[in-house]
Amino acid sequence: MKNLIKNILIVLVFAGMIGCDTFEPIDENRLEFDDISVFPERAEGILLNGYTGLVSQYSFSEAATDDAVNNKLSNGYKRMALGELNAQFNPAARWNSYERVFWMNRFLQIINAGEIVWSRQDDINKLFYDRLKGEALGLRALHHFYVLQAHAGKNASGELLGIPYFTEFIEADGNFNVPRLSFEATIQAIIKDLDEAIALLPTDYTNSAADIDAKYAGIDIDSYRKVNGAQNSLRLSGRIAKALKARVALFAASPSFLNDQGYYNTAANVAADVLNTIGGVAGLSPNGLEFYTSDSNVQGDEMLWRGTIGGNSVTYERRMFPPSVNGTGEINPTHNFVMAFPMSDGTPATQANGFDPQAPYANRDPRLEKYVVLNGASFGGGTINTGLGGGIDRLDSIPEFSTTTGYYLKKLLQPEVRINSDGTTSGKRHANVYFRYTELFLILAEAANEIGGPDSQVNGISARDVIAAIRNRAGITQPDNYLASITTKDAMRELIRNERRIELSFEGHRFWDLRRWGKSLNETAKGYFFDGNKYIELPSVEIRNYQPFATYMPIPNAETIKFSELEQNNGW
Repeated sequence: MKNLIKNILIVLVFAGMIGCDTFEPIDENRLEFDDISVFPERAEGILLNGYTGLVSQYSFSEAATDDAVNNKLSNGYKRMALGELNAQFNPAARWNSYERVFWMNRFLQIINAGEIVWSRQDDINKLFYDRLKGEALGLRALHHFYVLQAHAGKNASGELLGIPYFTEFIEADGNFNVPRLSFEATIQAIIKDLDEAIALLPTDYTNSAADIDAKYAGIDIDSYRKVNGAQNSLRLSGRIAKALKARVALFAASPSFLNDQGYYNTAANVAADVLNTIGGVAGLSPNGLEFYTSDSNVQGDEMLWRGTIGGNSVTYERRMFPPSVNGTGEINPTHNFVMAFPMSDGTPATQANGFDPQAPYANRDPRLEKYVVLNGASFGGGTINTGLGGGIDRLDSIPEFSTTTGYYLKKLLQPEVRINSDGTTSGKRHANVYFRYTELFLILAEAANEIGGPDSQVNGISARDVIAAIRNRAGITQPDNYLASITTKDAMRELIRNERRIELSFEGHRFWDLRRWGKSLNETAKGYFFDGNKYIELPSVEIRNYQPFATYMPIPNAETIKFSELEQNNGW
């Protein structure tokens, strides 16, 4: 009772004090922009928004191309491929990347005011300023590129347009109603930001004094490590910014856009500059083919830029494994894709070159078995038969689970994952990959060939050199007589495009490559089925139905309604 009275008295005293306005309202502990100069880590928190929304290999946009069919009827890429793409329904839209652009502009506004102090030591403070500003500029360029890649296009008059390029932070009540730049002006703005980022960033984040750029000569090594040490190795670096510049320049140079030798030169030279730092074609990672199959591979020499390696999971395997091993078989590679793999000696898979339609997987490029679950293959803890007698793995036996093409996806999946019938799982770790060295090698090959043909040297590397190294790594029988027979720019172009299709398959490239090359989007998806006695080609598993102007995708309808200056692409 004594304690109860004591507590009541305490409550009454506090109630009286509050009634007499003795206490002021407390700080709600909310972050205000005025606090940022006092707490530098809060400013960096704004910058970190730029690392959200990065495009990794897990989009599975191939279902909207000739490489795959998604067997889920509600899948956005499936619906797009079947003819539903429009200005109000576009699963490949990237207009929301502007949100990250404005975060970067807000950070740059803050940092350029010069009020933030990261350290009382001037050299450390300058290192922080340069690095973080470089990151923001590079990320601003990248997110603008995402928007451009998805929404550049020709207007009703045939003019090739880019996108609005925002270099200032705009308050909510500010003017967002600005016109699109020309395509080339947008490219130039992106490259300008990347060039500034390259100048400010270290080539690599390192703790080794021997690997520090010459521009940091005279900086104390301990000070350098505090700011640009290996602890930042997953963040945007000068090396990554150069690779992005090569990617942007190749996109700009492509036939659907500027078809320009100058940008091919930029792409080739920048790519070669980076690749020569790893030894040129000798630096092609021997583990690059299956970079996703182990922690050591995903942390290895193939990785130019990746995210954090996550914990054990079965998310992607559950989506992609065949139903007999407790997956939902979502992505089905097409027979079109399977026929892109050459014979084991590197010649195209045609009957003239030894292809047997009744032994379709014999004597083929070893990459085929690595990337596609073929009829009769062992995978996921079981034997997968997609033909007659295959049970629930048989083609079309269970709607939205069983394959529609005769194939299941193998690439990007951890081979040791198990999804057990009792609900237990044995997961493996995965990582988002943003840029692989193999892509950079293929950028160099494509650009170098367009500049001067198969043997044109760019800083000591030719398209032939690159393709020879890639095919040798793949296990193509040596000597590669088919490659040796390629002597013209046109023939090498087709070979490079096919190697890119295989090497970068199911990493989100094919959807954009077909558009930048101006290739048909309406190639019908084919399948292949074993009926118990023989294999039968299924010539029309899924008919593509893109509009003739779908090379250039629409600006979101909601944006063109809100902003009168925002001109729509032709046809939408």
